[in-house]
Amino acid sequence: MIKKFIYMLWGLLAVGLVAAFLIFYSITRGWIGFVPPVEELENPTYKFATQIISADGKMLSTYSYSRENRVWTDYNDLSPALINALISTEDVRFTEHSGIDLRALLRAIIKTGLLRQESSGGGSTLTQQLAKQLYTEEVAGNKIERLFQKPIEWVIAVKLEKYYTKEEILTMYLNKYDFGNNAIGIKTAANTYFSKEPKQLSVEEAATLVGMCKNSSLYNPVRRNEKTRQRRNVVLSQMEKNHCLSAAVCDSLQETPLVLNYRRVDHKLGPAPYFREYLRGVMTAKKPERKNYRGWQMQKYYEDSLDWANNPLYGWCNKNKKKDGSHYNLYSDGLKIHVTIDSRMQQYAEEAVDEHIKEYLQPRFFKAKKNHRNAPYDNLKASEIEPLLVKAMKQTDVDGNVTDIDMPEPSNVLQYFTESGHKVSVRPSGTEPKIKFYMEAKLDLNSREEYYAVKEAAVAKIEAIRKDLGI
Repeated sequence: MIKKFIYMLWGLLAVGLVAAFLIFYSITRGWIGFVPPVEELENPTYKFATQIISADGKMLSTYSYSRENRVWTDYNDLSPALINALISTEDVRFTEHSGIDLRALLRAIIKTGLLRQESSGGGSTLTQQLAKQLYTEEVAGNKIERLFQKPIEWVIAVKLEKYYTKEEILTMYLNKYDFGNNAIGIKTAANTYFSKEPKQLSVEEAATLVGMCKNSSLYNPVRRNEKTRQRRNVVLSQMEKNHCLSAAVCDSLQETPLVLNYRRVDHKLGPAPYFREYLRGVMTAKKPERKNYRGWQMQKYYEDSLDWANNPLYGWCNKNKKKDGSHYNLYSDGLKIHVTIDSRMQQYAEEAVDEHIKEYLQPRFFKAKKNHRNAPYDNLKASEIEPLLVKAMKQTDVDGNVTDIDMPEPSNVLQYFTESGHKVSVRPSGTEPKIKFYMEAKLDLNSREEYYAVKEAAVAKIEAIRKDLGI
């Protein structure tokens, strides 16, 4: 009886080993789940924000998608406290394993799975967490489905360990993680919550951000300061346990409040907002096509066409291509745009303007216009204001560009533009029963000496237009 039982146990073990082998082999071959190819593992897809860098080396702002406001940070630019806190809390044997920590896995199976001890910790390594971030599009909502995702992440984790060093895996993890409040990646998170670079983070600040890695929504220091402080203290305790902090230092830091220097991520905020918006429009401009411009926008069309032909910066993203043949994306390709603006001078200028307008000019303007019925249009009647505003709206396109229209509003004038830039205006006479034609030829005048020659050419053009019209 005992022999049969032993044979049965060995048989079950053998079946289990064979089944495990078949499962992992199928995963490796791509028959079960998705395992990225070697090329993708060696070059994982990231989306990075484009940085605008001032002349004095400061980052003015970024262009990015709302969920990809990420700026890459190298391992050498990370605070040692940040690395110690992350390893101590999330994967204490990170430097010893090859993607899977068997001790942590068995602990998770026995204590968390069988004994239901939720506080015993998970079995995922940092490499497995990175694999989940990179290649698991949607994490399963229940434990059964999540159980089937785990083996796939194990296979990917082992492959990541094969192609990357430990330092690179740590760097990728911190650059990939979403810290909430649109703070994607450690650099953006350090700037958002503490107005610091990752290398400048103190021990307690590093512990705060690492604590958020468990659940950045639950441990959100802006909305749940005390709960996040408690989680920070857990991280500090883990650092002491891993001999990264002394007991005295740990106790001292745990007593400190969680103090933030929070700066909300908003592309409208920050220095030189109008310049940055202008730069964005120039960089992402498309090749001008006449059909996209209204008749009164012809001057703008000619100017844009000249910029497209002669200005390398105009439409840069649509003129240049990446190695894969696609055009550059200002919001996700991690470009670095160096500008001539000095961040310090820009700050002084904005402070001076704000002080002058807010504290001096604007109050006096409101005081002067207080009792005027049609303010600020003092010299206009109420019936004249609306046509003026309508005209202004017609002069402004969807991108905010304003083009002057040299005609009254409302108007009975028709204007036609040729491809070469010539203009014909047609209107009825105000004093005689006749139709009047006005012809305008547009030619370039590069010097004073060319005036008479250009004038003769313009007259010849107008004469040709007149003949074509049968006038």
